[in-house]
Amino acid sequence: MTHLIALIDGSSYSQSVCDLTRWVAERTDASVDLMHVLGRRGVGSEPADLSGNLKLGARSALLAELADLDEQKNKLELKRGRLLLEDAKGGLEEAGLAKVGTKLRHGDLIDSVTEFEGDADLILIGKRGEAADFAKLHLGSNLERVVRAANKPVLVASRAFKPIHKFLIAFDGGESAMKAVRHIASGKLFTDLPCSLLCVGKPTDSLQEKLDQAAEILRKAGYTVDAGFAQGEPEDVIKAKIEADNIDLLVMGAYGHSRIRNLIIGSTTTEMVRSCQVPMMMFR
Repeated sequence: MTHLIALIDGSSYSQSVCDLTRWVAERTDASVDLMHVLGRRGVGSEPADLSGNLKLGARSALLAELADLDEQKNKLELKRGRLLLEDAKGGLEEAGLAKVGTKLRHGDLIDSVTEFEGDADLILIGKRGEAADFAKLHLGSNLERVVRAANKPVLVASRAFKPIHKFLIAFDGGESAMKAVRHIASGKLFTDLPCSLLCVGKPTDSLQEKLDQAAEILRKAGYTVDAGFAQGEPEDVIKAKIEADNIDLLVMGAYGHSRIRNLIIGSTTTEMVRSCQVPMMMFR
């Protein structure tokens, strides 16, 4: 892992994103680009019925005033974006990171992520954005969009960062779960951290073989692995495992047809993402 993209805004999750970014960068010696994306400029500021209600002079004056207000608003948003990035960069540099850059972009978030993810190994984002800060059960729409669109792993920050000492892989034998296992085994991010490998559902010969294969890949890479099956609803079982074993980070596949993967991203965001209190790394 050599380069990270950390997406920040003005939400309370931005500090957690920065803290999680620092943790990843310190363990992997990766460079960091902090990115803040200003939304597309609004169009159609003029009310649809202005021409019918105002005389030409008044209408022209109002349109000029609206244009001036739009310009001021855009300048303020630009200044605010720069300050957010400068503050975040300063915090990471004070924490000891030397390779920190910033990117302030205009337009759509997904377009910006797509433009720069080719050079990145991991994308970090908060669970909720500014608009969702106070809606406890509501996830930022950008989270779902980023996970759907990104070709790289996405690490989702919880509200407050805490040191990561254990991680759990929710394993279903699918390709994205195996991709997560291979990624972890070949990298430095989780080195020396105990790993739990959990498969939720009825044990079958095929699943047992895949679980054993995944565990062996991790053990050969030097990991201490606790692998096993558990019965029940995946979201309940995973939550219980996280709480009982003091798990600090959850790794899951983000797409597929199995019950576990469908928990993550469907037509709407799911209970698993909403309720998980630890960071989540998701693989497609």
